[in-house]
Amino acid sequence: MKFGYQLLAKDGRARRGRVTTSRGTIETPAFMPVGTAATVKAMMPDSVAATGAEILLCNTYHLMLRPGADRVEKLGGLHPFMNWSKPILTDSGGYQVFSLKGLRKKMDEHGVVFQSHLDGSTHELTPERSIQIQHKLDSDITMAFDECTDWPATHEDAGKSMRLSMRWAKRSRDAFVDRPGYAIFGIVQGSTYADLREESAKALADIGFHGYAIGGLAVGEPKKDREETLAAVEPFMPADKPRYMMGVGKPQDIVAAVGLGVDMFDCVLPTRSGRTGQAFTCDGPMNLRNAKFAEDTRPIDAACTCPACRNYGRAYIHHLIRAGEILGPMLLTWHNLHYYQDLMRDIRAAIVENRFDAWRKMFEARIGLETKEDA
Repeated sequence: MKFGYQLLAKDGRARRGRVTTSRGTIETPAFMPVGTAATVKAMMPDSVAATGAEILLCNTYHLMLRPGADRVEKLGGLHPFMNWSKPILTDSGGYQVFSLKGLRKKMDEHGVVFQSHLDGSTHELTPERSIQIQHKLDSDITMAFDECTDWPATHEDAGKSMRLSMRWAKRSRDAFVDRPGYAIFGIVQGSTYADLREESAKALADIGFHGYAIGGLAVGEPKKDREETLAAVEPFMPADKPRYMMGVGKPQDIVAAVGLGVDMFDCVLPTRSGRTGQAFTCDGPMNLRNAKFAEDTRPIDAACTCPACRNYGRAYIHHLIRAGEILGPMLLTWHNLHYYQDLMRDIRAAIVENRFDAWRKMFEARIGLETKEDA
């Protein structure tokens, strides 16, 4: 089966589509749970699939360090290794060049030399090496190797960083082995400068990728700047290919990005929040550590059908979190991932029924305080 994107409906800039891979289809807009080290923390693979997730994200940097790409390849690739039969997207390791820059020894035209956060050993990542590792992992969607630009950055520094990423993108595309059902995505960079984003998007389109990601956002910039950047770059992204915004995010940020033409998302927020006692609900986030839930027998969210909401009350989950019991983070993570998948289903339905703007206003009004705080 060939890799491809089919546009099924539009409502303004919002797109309802379908991505086809050799391991199944992905209904878009889609949210990808993050399984950094070949596991979605506190979840079994079948449980992740039961939430409605159709694709996971795993990380090249972490898997190359442990257990190692050669070992994963020897064991048949990521899918049998982690018991996940649906598509997998692998991040290239470029974000870790940014987030773990304290361990970076050298970065130049060739690539990046860094020190492992696990044992201090020295490693090198180049565009060719990143693509080779992702090939050994047998991910369905490979990401081009890039540099995630610091924020804030001057126009000059952002331009230099973006153009380095574009040269790395060409090397990544050349290193990728084309196979039916597999894809490689390029990553648009340029910080919050519209002209640099346009230059980057055009350069990637000229190289020719199966999909296009927007990187270097959700790294500290104001929400207004992020949305203005998305609005500026969207017209220059190929309409017949999937668009992926990396590292986003909060439910309201996902909804806003969908309204600006984005198809795919990933973020650690629902799983990380689940491990720290926070639940996402139709009425906004809820901190189950709070004492006010100690005798509250209601479900986390009456509208939710996840196992945590069907079978347990807030008081019990509050007890588990305060007692440090593993079951607490497990239930909250399951709930949060279920919430995110329900959110994406609602978005898709609203686009098809040509009522996305009305649905968005209702959604934002309902979560109220959280939206105002982030405005």
